[in-house]
Amino acid sequence: MIDEPIEINGQSWRVSCLSVGNPHCVVFCDNLEQLNLDEIGPAFEFDPLFPERVNVEFVHVVGRRDLRMRVWERGIGETLACGTGACAAAATAAKLGFCASEGELNVAQPGGVMTVELHPGGLWLSGSVVTVFEGSFEY
Repeated sequence: MIDEPIEINGQSWRVSCLSVGNPHCVVFCDNLEQLNLDEIGPAFEFDPLFPERVNVEFVHVVGRRDLRMRVWERGIGETLACGTGACAAAATAAKLGFCASEGELNVAQPGGVMTVELHPGGLWLSGSVVTVFEGSFEY
């Protein structure tokens, strides 16, 4: 599904759905900070259109090689970063002509910037790895 309209929570959204090993729904929008992901994220994740649920990327195109993104991961909620989501967002932005179709795209997320390299044969992802939590578990 590429750039098709759907209705979620009574609101119309244009979405693109794809798999990069797991299911993603990419939504391009202008006001990432104003999105209430705690409300809209579960509405997407559990919509009957996605019987196995879905990860949702809300993406703002900053420039030909730069995207900003917030992600709702199925079964988890909003996360600081998502590698497969960055790949899905970059591939979709390129397919729709919003960004360059080859070379590096930077995908900024709350947890940092990931770089997706678009190649005719696929996608390469790179970025830093940062510990965000440590804990212990007893049973």
